[in-house]
Amino acid sequence: MTASVIDKTPILEAKNVSKVYKVGNHILPQFRQSIHAVDNVSLSVMPGETLGLVGESGCGKSSLGRCLARLQSVTKGEILFKGQDIARYSNARLRPMRQHIQMVFQDPYASLNPRRRIGDLLSEPMVVHNRGSKAEIAERVAELMNVVGLLPEHVNRYPHEFSGGQRQRIGIARALALNPDLIIADEPVSALDVSIQAQVVNLLLELQETFGLTYVFIAHDLSVVRQMATRTAVMYLGAVVELGPTDDVFHRPSHPYTKALLSAVPSTDPKHRRERIILQGDLPSPANLPSGCRFHTRCPIATDRCKVEAPTLSSQSGNRQVACHYPL
Repeated sequence: MTASVIDKTPILEAKNVSKVYKVGNHILPQFRQSIHAVDNVSLSVMPGETLGLVGESGCGKSSLGRCLARLQSVTKGEILFKGQDIARYSNARLRPMRQHIQMVFQDPYASLNPRRRIGDLLSEPMVVHNRGSKAEIAERVAELMNVVGLLPEHVNRYPHEFSGGQRQRIGIARALALNPDLIIADEPVSALDVSIQAQVVNLLLELQETFGLTYVFIAHDLSVVRQMATRTAVMYLGAVVELGPTDDVFHRPSHPYTKALLSAVPSTDPKHRRERIILQGDLPSPANLPSGCRFHTRCPIATDRCKVEAPTLSSQSGNRQVACHYPL
């Protein structure tokens, strides 16, 4: 777990952010089907912390991460980076902001151009943002290779000449090239072997300690999030249903969905076996969200109120926020 956050001013804030995709072949956009990937999400990220985003596949966590990095536009809402709303910035205005917010992607091979050498991939951000002479950039590239545990003499190799874990280290090095303030890591270890996952997680923790980085860490592996995150936000069908300090969320979950999610994590202690909670029914479609509480179709404690009245994300004890009429 990372060090406690001292600065009380958020480095990044999302205010009522929504992302709707239009799908279908109709010539008029208003007649295409709407997919609500992110729905009215509000959260903040403090300097030096790691905010974990967890949830089932398709819950919208990756879409939210890409919106926070402004790799995708938002349908509505505000994204405040150091107090500036970048949600409506044009590409020209976003360009100088890119050096402060970087992203590490899930598949390191897909995110690296297979036709370019590693040295070119690492130097490109510095060339684009005019960060030094050719010699200074070459020196920085060698430094980045050392920082992530790779040999500087391998900069002339191509991505396919590295293992999956090494390629992810290269992706991390590229994200570090411009000394960013915030890194959004989208499932950065899910495509790696378990032993390599631990190495990459330890590298991310070391880099955070060394450079004072702030992370938004997106993952479906709860054990990794527990190791990395200072606070954890649990998402379901595009919305945050629980948000709070990681230890509180993992030890005392308040939302029925969070409790069911954590019950699926294998226990290493045979004396303390978790009671497995099996959710009934299928995950509703984001194209046709349920009325009221979006979780009521699978919730074991849902009442008639849940079917018609959507709960808001409200504060509970211990800096916890829960979107439930009857928190556990």
